[in-house]
Amino acid sequence: MKLRFLGGTGTVTGSRYLLSDDNHRLLVDCGMYQGVKTLRKRNWAPFPVEPSTINAVVLTHAHIDHSGYLPALVRNGFKGKIFCTKATHELCKVLLPDAGFLQEEDAKYAFRKKFSKHEHPEPLFTEKDAWEALKHFESLHYHETFEPVKGMEVMFTPAGHILGSSCVHVTHKPSQRTVVFSGDVGRQNDVIMRPPEPIATADLLICESTYGDRAHAESDPEEDLARIITKTAGRGGIVLIPAFAVGRAQMLLYLILKIMGEKRIPKLPVFLNSPMAIKATEIFCKHHKEHKLSAAECQMMDDQTHFVRTVEESIELDSARYPCVIISASGMASGGRVLHHLKTLLPNPRNSVVFAGFQAPGTRGDALVNGADSVKIHGEYWPVKAEIYNMETLSAHGDYNEILAWLEQGALKPERVYVTHGEMVASDVMRKRIAERFGWEVEVPELFDEVGV
Repeated sequence: MKLRFLGGTGTVTGSRYLLSDDNHRLLVDCGMYQGVKTLRKRNWAPFPVEPSTINAVVLTHAHIDHSGYLPALVRNGFKGKIFCTKATHELCKVLLPDAGFLQEEDAKYAFRKKFSKHEHPEPLFTEKDAWEALKHFESLHYHETFEPVKGMEVMFTPAGHILGSSCVHVTHKPSQRTVVFSGDVGRQNDVIMRPPEPIATADLLICESTYGDRAHAESDPEEDLARIITKTAGRGGIVLIPAFAVGRAQMLLYLILKIMGEKRIPKLPVFLNSPMAIKATEIFCKHHKEHKLSAAECQMMDDQTHFVRTVEESIELDSARYPCVIISASGMASGGRVLHHLKTLLPNPRNSVVFAGFQAPGTRGDALVNGADSVKIHGEYWPVKAEIYNMETLSAHGDYNEILAWLEQGALKPERVYVTHGEMVASDVMRKRIAERFGWEVEVPELFDEVGV
């Protein structure tokens, strides 16, 4: 069996790995590239392997950088099945069509406003393409073994991070070799998600390194949120939180409503302005046995949040001039309704914009947290006068300390570890840390490298 790295190397996006033997090809993750333009352009390049030759796909979780290229893969000839956990399947029913719809809308907007260099801007895929891809999905429970292609047995184990997130264990039956893909590894003491399950065994381990060179700050996220919201409301401003629709939005809603109930912040309207995040919240509450929050705490989020569902309601909210909290996607301000709020709120020093996690290089979120005095949105530059915060304490990724602790919890003795899904420096630092801690053979692969299993 061979492993080829088709994405997720030197960057935190575009996760794609190909396992193959003489007869079959299994793709683990099929993500879109996000961030700087040179990465985004890869989405438009022909897929590195002819899609029709891939027999099946297995997903670690639903985030777009792990699942978002699937509609294009199917449109370009993939005919096999796509396997994932139950919750990941439900979330993909929300995320993929929404991603297609947003791309269609962005293409129309670019054409209407004439800010694209293309005469007729086209989406990478459409909402219809996404629904077509979803016909290929088949979902399973954690710890349930299955054979997506003949001779390769697969099992999912909980990875923390977000609802439905998993480590993917692939055992090649003819050789009895096991490869484990970490996916995105959650935190040891996450606010809402349970910690990742330790890995018992692996011959090869593919490990993420988003925070391979950094430890999360030890500040209290509740105190940080209380301070920012109270300060902003006190000067009559609005708190805007760009948030990933899955995971981060639910965590933020819970924390804000909790501290409001404890009277640690003023009683303010809390808006969730993202159809995708609203649906993800409903799925999150439905699967409350898979995370830390009780049914009652989920009900609190439903009862006390103003869900902004329609475009008309979103436009009306954009004209709000009273203190409130708005949570809107996307988390790196790379698209979605949050862009319209940023255009309205950034020029006013009374307002605050709070980012809640890793900001990939090249995104607007990255520019804003690094002190940009203006940002380009929909073809125009907008001045940055609002206060900008980055609460990485709310990240859903374990930092290097947490990942090392997680690796230590199992009985692992892999022959090799490949560090991926991180910026180049982060991956290399993580490589050194794993090698020093465990004495394992650790490498950082480059794009399109192929190794024997």
